Amino acid sequence: MLYSPGDGDQFAVNDQFTSKLVRVKIQAISAKGETEPERKETRQKVDDDRKHEIEAAIVRIMKARKRLPHNSLVAECVEQLKNRFPPNAMIIKRRIESLIERDYLSRSPDDRKVYIYMP
Repeated sequence: MLYSPGDGDQFAVNDQFTSKLVRVKIQAISAKGETEPERKETRQKVDDDRKHEIEAAIVRIMKARKRLPHNSLVAECVEQLKNRFPPNAMIIKRRIESLIERDYLSRSPDDRKVYIYMP
């Protein structure tokens, strides 16, 4: 059972406390939860940061490979980003399209599923 401190609760700090451990972890209690607009704003910032990370990974991969089929590019992108966050294949596809629009990548004239890095 968890206890939620109320307004009238008082806490005391033992200044004489010593620990054999180098670090003592104290859980911070948030004064209030995030409101819905704050949650949306935070989510938007995270999504924007992830878009930039996905694009950077795609450009790094394509700069090294020069030419790559769609499935290979998505697989390598997922592999690079899996330690940071679980990338979604649809978001990766949208970021590829965005990079094509901005002339970082182009589609191969021979095979539309192959991307070419544009230096």
